[in-house]
Amino acid sequence: MDRRPKTLPLELALAVLHSAFSRWTVHCMSAAGLPELTPLDVLVLHHVHHRGRGKHLSDICFVLNVEDTHVVNYSLKKLQGLGVVRSDRKKKEVAYATTEVGRSLVERYREIRERCLVDALASDRELNGKVGDQAPLLRALSSVFDRAARTVAML
Repeated sequence: MDRRPKTLPLELALAVLHSAFSRWTVHCMSAAGLPELTPLDVLVLHHVHHRGRGKHLSDICFVLNVEDTHVVNYSLKKLQGLGVVRSDRKKKEVAYATTEVGRSLVERYREIRERCLVDALASDRELNGKVGDQAPLLRALSSVFDRAARTVAML
């Protein structure tokens, strides 16, 4: 049985979704007052801010599913340079947290997100009903793509 007809449209849809989501995060953060960020920078900033607790590089990479720690480290250095993230060293451990400026920008991002994204989804009842149900599917697909990536890396 030829499985390509099912996987190719999925891969294209994921590529389009990735582009749209990346564009959204950058534009939303720019509107919040920080236009210099890449999509990964925005995600790193949000995760560092999440729950108001310091995060270690390995934790950030794990949650964002990024293997290349130097890429996340570069984002952290950039965010520190912009004054939105600070680092605290305790012995060999370094924890990152948002500064007051960083917390303010993340809050502004959330306000814009509510007004522009959440309200748009809420206005489409059918789509809004489906959105929350898709997270488990997307996590499962992430696992499939991760396994395939590991397999192909061994070829």
